[in-house]
Amino acid sequence: MAGTPLARAERFIWLTARVLEQRRFAYHFLGAGADPVEAALTAYLNEDGGYGHALDPDLRGPVSQPLHTAHALRVLDSIGRCGGLRAERLCGYLTSVATRDGALPVVHPSQRGYPTAPYVPVTDEPTSELLATGPVVGLLHRNQVWHAWLFRATDFCWAAVDVLDKSHPYEIQAAIAFLDGAPDRSRAEAAADRLGRLVRGQRLVVLDPARPDACTVSAGYAPDERHYPYDYARVPGSLARRWFTDEEMERSLDHLAGRQEADGGWPVRRGVWAPCTALEGRPITTVEALRTLRAHGRPVR
Repeated sequence: MAGTPLARAERFIWLTARVLEQRRFAYHFLGAGADPVEAALTAYLNEDGGYGHALDPDLRGPVSQPLHTAHALRVLDSIGRCGGLRAERLCGYLTSVATRDGALPVVHPSQRGYPTAPYVPVTDEPTSELLATGPVVGLLHRNQVWHAWLFRATDFCWAAVDVLDKSHPYEIQAAIAFLDGAPDRSRAEAAADRLGRLVRGQRLVVLDPARPDACTVSAGYAPDERHYPYDYARVPGSLARRWFTDEEMERSLDHLAGRQEADGGWPVRRGVWAPCTALEGRPITTVEALRTLRAHGRPVR
């Protein structure tokens, strides 16, 4: 394949991506400004302060959802704008959809009636989930955001992490996202060490890409939905980086770089339940793959 990984990805982005991913690509890799990213993201914002309109491709329809809003927070964080009135407005929405113990459900019942991925079912009385709450709380703490909702949500995350003894990769990713931002660093480091042993002991990670079958595929996951060290440690400063040797990390990054396809994009690993989810998901995955490779010092240009 001719051209650098970035050049091939750029062509893929212009051919296939939504405006938001085009703007994000331009910001992260072409020197463009943050204002166009935020303007594109605002198209998904609702009057209630949350985000909808299939910002996360697995939830279709206009209504605000915790998963959409978490996605928006990650975008704002990546451009250095996760604070001030933006964060306050988002926390207001999160407060309005929180469960009785102050945490977040994966899907709020307002999603009922709109197309939804089969692996995120809509229920009338959803439960609190670390999967939804952990990444949001960790990111807000990392950006030094303080809001009344955060106190109970933080307590929920600590309690959920402390009792975690059998899990699956996405829940572990949510836990480490919380721990990477939690203010109590000594407690976070101790909890992360325990989770690292759990991940390795329960074979929730591919340590050698030449032997992917040594990793357990969790119930409900697609056949190729295995996770690698880079999935847990997206940046070198993550507590999850300590779980893996240098050799294991380098092998996983080699694998990530090698997954770039002929059209310049990276594949999605989750089950494809509608054509639009793969079309919209691949540019998101492509931007994140490039960011991960660059964060770990891999050349992309």
